[in-house]
Amino acid sequence: MKKPALLTKGDTITIVAPAGIIKNKQSILDAVDLAKQWGYEVVIGEHVFENFHHFSATDEHRLKDLQIALDNPKIKAIWCARGGYGTVRIVDDLDFSTFLKKPKWIIGYSDITVLHNHIHNLGVETLHAMMPVNTEFSKEERKLSEQTFLKAISGETLTYTIPSATYNQKGTASGQLVGGNLTILENLLGTKSSISTSGKILFFEEIGEYKYHIDRLLQGLKRNGYFDNCVGVIVGGMSHIKKNSPAYGQTIEELILEVVSKKNIPIIFDFPAGHDPENRALILGRNITMQVDTTTSTIAFE
Repeated sequence: MKKPALLTKGDTITIVAPAGIIKNKQSILDAVDLAKQWGYEVVIGEHVFENFHHFSATDEHRLKDLQIALDNPKIKAIWCARGGYGTVRIVDDLDFSTFLKKPKWIIGYSDITVLHNHIHNLGVETLHAMMPVNTEFSKEERKLSEQTFLKAISGETLTYTIPSATYNQKGTASGQLVGGNLTILENLLGTKSSISTSGKILFFEEIGEYKYHIDRLLQGLKRNGYFDNCVGVIVGGMSHIKKNSPAYGQTIEELILEVVSKKNIPIIFDFPAGHDPENRALILGRNITMQVDTTTSTIAFE
């Protein structure tokens, strides 16, 4: 996998919004101030604040902002303002030819999984990490999100050790880290943006879904071979799960294990990455080693 150039003080980051409407303009302006405190220059895409129905701007204008960011040699990282929905509507019209000659960091999560997976298939690493809208969380809440974000884009070693969750499946595995938002992973099946998980470690997270919907998403991935040959699974935040009526009858962990536990691979639950305030940076496409023991679980990036 190609590694985008590491950022140094004075480099330029652009903020674009390839998906949902920006409901809080101040959060984006606060992110600009934050990035400047880190020592970077910041440019906001021309159409970020247009607000077109459900989206931040029209498909044409969201595409234009992202394409300019991909092509501009002065821009070293593309920081997606928020997720929501909309990236899938423009991804097939993007031209990555200039980007591939000199890759730059694509940063975000949630709906930005479309870009993570599409670009993974082009052979370039991307960064699953906090977005500008996350400045709405308090400084203390997002402390580790910021710290790991900066470590990732500046080339510091990333190693995470967390307490092991009850439902974890013990073991050790090494491979490329891939994945993102569960809904988007399932949505991309059958397209050129769908990824292979063979020999890789799959990460996924989700927010605001019913348990039966999560099971449906997992069953879709299972039927498409996502769990046949992956070597490990990391489950991030499964946030704000809606209540089924009648009750679904299983925990989130139980329904996930029903799909993947028979593969005899290590599984980490409750990894702090996703839609919660603590969203630790993950370099997708980078080789990692995961070790799951009784008391602790460790993820080490190469």
